[in-house]
Amino acid sequence: MSLRSLDEARRLWVNLARVPATFPVRGGVNVVVSPESLLCPPGWAGVVALDGAVLATVPDAGLIEPLRSTLVHHVREADDDLGSLPAQVPAVEVLGPATLAYLDAGDFVAVHADAEIERVPAVHRDVRALMAAVEQPEAEESGLEEITSAAFVVRAGHDVVAAAGYQSWLGTAAHLSILTAPGYRGRGLARQVASAAVADALAGGLLPQWRARPEPSRRVARALGFRELGSQLSMRLKR
Repeated sequence: MSLRSLDEARRLWVNLARVPATFPVRGGVNVVVSPESLLCPPGWAGVVALDGAVLATVPDAGLIEPLRSTLVHHVREADDDLGSLPAQVPAVEVLGPATLAYLDAGDFVAVHADAEIERVPAVHRDVRALMAAVEQPEAEESGLEEITSAAFVVRAGHDVVAAAGYQSWLGTAAHLSILTAPGYRGRGLARQVASAAVADALAGGLLPQWRARPEPSRRVARALGFRELGSQLSMRLKR
């Protein structure tokens, strides 16, 4: 991962904070007040760790110092791993953590498709049918419903059994989403459709971003050349 792409990732999250902010240097922590932050749900605290530095947003000033002091200690002890952070603060609800991985064009490992990759509109009924074929939490976790790109799909007969696409974040990053039907997993289909989506994002000048919690998803990202640079966590804190 080049320094340029790391800087692009930092700028992305700074812009998502929705207030004037900076991403600190390695080992640093910056906590800012932003009720409109896109790092987290409204009213929550959002924490993003990249390359050993942390940017966080909170909904009001009273939460700055308690979170900042905890984060300073946490970064010193755990670097980018946010997994133990919720136990160190009065969190009522938690989303994550999820790893953040990024890809340079020069690191991209394109995957040869064994099956035909078809490009269809994101709202295509067969893509919707794939999402309906899995449990709702899994469909939501995939993020496929939120993509702004076309969907890149593999079919078995008439049915879409794997799909990938991305959501453009601020015209800077391509946030990848992938889903494979339960009966077709373990066949490399996720890598194939994701490879097509990544190639499309790179052709559009976007920075591919892969956010994941499950290890199988992280393995797919690594196979394509993504490098894990940090993690993201959202918390609703006691006040």
